Amino acid sequence: MIVTGIHFNYYQLCHRKLWLFANGINMEQESDLVYEGKLVHESSYPQRTSKYEEVEMDGIKVDYYDAKSKVIHEIKKSNKVDNAHEWQLKYYMYVFEQHGISGVKGILEYPLLRKTQEVLLTDIDREDIMAITEDIKNVVSQEACPPVAKKGICKNCSYFDFCYINEMEGEE
Repeated sequence: MIVTGIHFNYYQLCHRKLWLFANGINMEQESDLVYEGKLVHESSYPQRTSKYEEVEMDGIKVDYYDAKSKVIHEIKKSNKVDNAHEWQLKYYMYVFEQHGISGVKGILEYPLLRKTQEVLLTDIDREDIMAITEDIKNVVSQEACPPVAKKGICKNCSYFDFCYINEMEGEE
């Protein structure tokens, strides 16, 4: 299994979402919030496409990489789940290191909030990434989907209807 940045993000948010996504149940294409996020990505920094490059390797897809300054720019719509965003970006930086590109920095950008956040990769993070990678593989390889976790972020999740269909039927 190739672990991706999305796996790292979902691992931080919800193991059920991680399992569903990794096992081919993808609800993202139906989500208005995901579509809004893509619009933010595409429209926020139009000049960047000529200056920086989108990089894909080993299952990751970096929004913008400034090779001259060794900076990965990751654009997000909201900072509500910034811990998940940070780990996704740290994983990107880790993959770059595994390909011999050292000294990479990361910047999370929230254009709608006019906010940026620098992200660094520490030795402890590298150890955590190796442990999280194994845990991701364990979660994904489980035969049964993890149970609903009932978190505050559930209502904005693209899997909400899938996870809560039984409860919604009971309300009618």
